[in-house]
Amino acid sequence: MVKHIVRLVLIVVVLAAAALFYLARPDKARLSVDEVAGVRPAITKPRTQVIPTVVVADAVGWPAGKQPVARRGLAVQAFAKGLDHPRWLDVLPNGDVLVAETNAPPSEGGGIYGWFERRIMKKAGAGVPSADRITLLRDADHDGVAEQRSVLIAGLHSPFGMALMGGYLYIGDTDALVRVPFTPGQTHIDARPEKVIDLPHGGEHWARNVLAAPDGKSLFVAVGSSTNIADNGIDAEDHRADILQVFPDSKVARIYAAGMRNPNGIAYEPQSGRLWAVVNERDMMGSDLAPDYLTDVELGDHFGWPWYYWGGYPDKRVDPENPGLQRYSKRPAYAMGPHVAALGLAFAGGAQLGPDFVNGAFVGEHGSWNRKPPSGYKIVFVPFGPNGFPKAGVKPVDVLAGFLGDDGDKAYGRPVGVAIGGDGSLLVADDVGNTIWRVSRSGGTAAPK
Repeated sequence: MVKHIVRLVLIVVVLAAAALFYLARPDKARLSVDEVAGVRPAITKPRTQVIPTVVVADAVGWPAGKQPVARRGLAVQAFAKGLDHPRWLDVLPNGDVLVAETNAPPSEGGGIYGWFERRIMKKAGAGVPSADRITLLRDADHDGVAEQRSVLIAGLHSPFGMALMGGYLYIGDTDALVRVPFTPGQTHIDARPEKVIDLPHGGEHWARNVLAAPDGKSLFVAVGSSTNIADNGIDAEDHRADILQVFPDSKVARIYAAGMRNPNGIAYEPQSGRLWAVVNERDMMGSDLAPDYLTDVELGDHFGWPWYYWGGYPDKRVDPENPGLQRYSKRPAYAMGPHVAALGLAFAGGAQLGPDFVNGAFVGEHGSWNRKPPSGYKIVFVPFGPNGFPKAGVKPVDVLAGFLGDDGDKAYGRPVGVAIGGDGSLLVADDVGNTIWRVSRSGGTAAPK
């Protein structure tokens, strides 16, 4: 009798171990990133994961003599080194460059997802404390290197987006939109930040990007979701996975567009004047889903999260269902590929990088954690047509690569924010390399300031 029990226990243990081994196997991509990119990406059947595929390159920084690799016809150099986890950029009218040196606040997440999150963040170089400051860089002699550096304002709370409007510098802290009086040319701010509105905080997505509306009367604030697919219930996602429109004079806000898991880069397309955003889509559906995207955004839009992705494909993991939303879920304009972590966005207006980069969008891809092999870890360009939308049949064009080692196991850097410099160059914030890179036309000259 005892032998039979022992055998039964051994069988159960072996079956449980086999099941765990099967569930823990990383999901390998069956499609290339380009196949899941563009106006008409390949959307395949999801391969839902209980234990996520975790493939994260070790953040090692740049060895001496090594730097990113620019596309032929372009050149790259360090605009500023030795920063503390630089994530976002804003170029002022006088050419000064503001850099948010920042990181997520201490994690509050629990359970298996929280454990994975902390493990991943540490491995990816995002486990360092937030410097909580904005630094001003100035290239006074126009040689492509910032020789002046000063702390513009410190003591913030995981700051990210910055926008100049109406005599104020607006700053997206993780838990509030704040503002301080500011005039371009200043190198330090003594004023204490004034709160405009509180913002929801905590959970997975901490960064709050800010964009001033062209009429100077409102601002847009991007607020990512608290979880992957509303794992803690939809009530916990109140005013999240949205782009908010904030009216600072009355200090009120409304939801401008919804159903966007993690909108980050937001910008105006210069030809049409439309608002655009890059969005990080959901995880744990396999290495080929779901594609991050670049899209135009209008008042009242809903992009389906958490119930739907890519214009109406249902995510059957979400409970309760929301069948009435399916037909109203807006399909994004352009897929960037699966898990690339599209964060940075800058349109080419004002860029002086040659005829191939006149009309379109530069996108900073921070790099994947939930795909095998890794995706992202580069700056790409999406060509636009005369109608103000991405060209059909065209895939993203690599602009700046080399952030990832040849074997995919080391990350020398990870690009985040992108901005067009006052001289027409492209500036890139690298939060692992602690550097702002400057991309210019090879053999060309900087545009006069």
